[in-house]
Amino acid sequence: MFNVYTEKDYSDLTKTLVGEFKDLDEAIDAAQKAIEGKSDLRYIVEETTGHFNSWGELETRVIVESK
Repeated sequence: MFNVYTEKDYSDLTKTLVGEFKDLDEAIDAAQKAIEGKSDLRYIVEETTGHFNSWGELETRVIVESK
């Protein structure tokens, strides 16, 4: 599963979930559309691993992010 987020100024406080996708290509397309025309936003695509850490949070890894 891939989660797509937008973020402003590299701040986790502004991280907003755009959607969850099963296909990486769909996730990247949605990410690019989410920031289209918005120069102050960047996108992050994360993949969930299906495992949880010791705090019970789902572990993820960043697949791709815009600069």
